[in-house]
Amino acid sequence: MAINVLSLPGLAVCATTAHAQGYPAKPVMLVVPFPAGGAVDIIGRMVGKKLGESLGQAVVIENRAGAGTIVGASYVAKAAPDGYTLFISSGSTFTVNPAINANLPYDPVKSFEPVGLVARVPLILLANRDVPVGNLKQMMSVVKAEPGKYAYGSFGNGTTGHFAGEMILAATGMKLQHIPYKGSAPAIADLIGGQIPFSVDTIAASLPHIRSGKLKAIAVTGARRATSLPDVPTVAESGFPGFDADSWVAIVAPRGLSPDVKARLEKALAQTMKDPDIRKQLMANALEPSYAAPDQVSAMIEKDLPQMRAIAQKAGIQAN
Repeated sequence: MAINVLSLPGLAVCATTAHAQGYPAKPVMLVVPFPAGGAVDIIGRMVGKKLGESLGQAVVIENRAGAGTIVGASYVAKAAPDGYTLFISSGSTFTVNPAINANLPYDPVKSFEPVGLVARVPLILLANRDVPVGNLKQMMSVVKAEPGKYAYGSFGNGTTGHFAGEMILAATGMKLQHIPYKGSAPAIADLIGGQIPFSVDTIAASLPHIRSGKLKAIAVTGARRATSLPDVPTVAESGFPGFDADSWVAIVAPRGLSPDVKARLEKALAQTMKDPDIRKQLMANALEPSYAAPDQVSAMIEKDLPQMRAIAQKAGIQAN
């Protein structure tokens, strides 16, 4: 009589453990929910290359853009939790999309388990160079003197830039019309051209124009000053203590990883983020290296979700 050895409990455990210890036995896919060339794609390619070296297998980038990261997130949420499909994305996926869309094809908490935080993407309040303001207090004075005259742009409706802008308005009492663009490039072009007086964008996208004098840097929206713009104050330093509205990027996996595979991934990412070359490359692209362990990422999501929902409700932000 033939015996299926894997049906024996002890041998089944041994087989599973041996399989996990052999991870990864083939290349790992890292899904980026944005087109090639954007900030998250840049981070994914930098970190993915070094992560592959730590794992001993290539990490292959797969761009699955669309619907404000929903296309990529949905794909990964449905993937097998075997460690061969990973996802790198900004807080948009985990805190912003759920705040403006009640019918997502994934759950920001239940569908994924974090592997670790890899970077922060600083956001900045910008002004056209001809607008007579140089700091946030001056901007408030000019805007409040002529209610209804001014507007601000962002790189899209329901994006982190949009949310940061609305948080600034709520904190300062300013009233500006929001003008959403389809990406940073057209928003910055209109800001430089004077079609809009203000905008909120990433430092990564706006830094060359700030350095060339085409744009004014008013205030960084995160809790700390940006490494690439050390002389630009934060909103908090400009009179609003505790203000913090930057964006972050994390790597997650589909929920259900085996403990051994999860531990292998976490260790490899932690090693990757200690690499001085990775840190140097991130900072060269106006990004802030910022490793955090999985439980810290989970805590960030749990903390940010209700805050984003409250902002969306107050500002009337809805999915397109």
